[in-house]
Amino acid sequence: MSLIPSFFGETSGLVNTRVDWKETPEAHVFKADLPGLKKEEVKVEVEDDKVLQISGERKVKKEEKKETWHRVERSSGKFLRRFKLPENAKMDQVKAAMENGVLTVTVPKVEVKKPDVKSIEISG
Repeated sequence: MSLIPSFFGETSGLVNTRVDWKETPEAHVFKADLPGLKKEEVKVEVEDDKVLQISGERKVKKEEKKETWHRVERSSGKFLRRFKLPENAKMDQVKAAMENGVLTVTVPKVEVKKPDVKSIEISG
């Protein structure tokens, strides 16, 4: 699997947030697994009309003095992912939705206008 050439640097804090990016004929679609997070705990931003930024924080609940932890595997902390989008992205029409712990961000693409072709009659 190769990285998409327009991939911009990624930054992750303590939380390793996985993001899928696919391109359809109509849009760029990002899906991020964010189990346990509410939409209010996640930010989707557009920077300089070319970079999509997804960030948030998974907080740790305060532990009780009476509790003894045997294992802690779930990660917590801040996360930040950034993606440089190609020129065909309509950054002013980005939409985001969260369902069952999966954030879906859709960035529509500029329609590629097909050239106007006229047939010329050949005389003679």
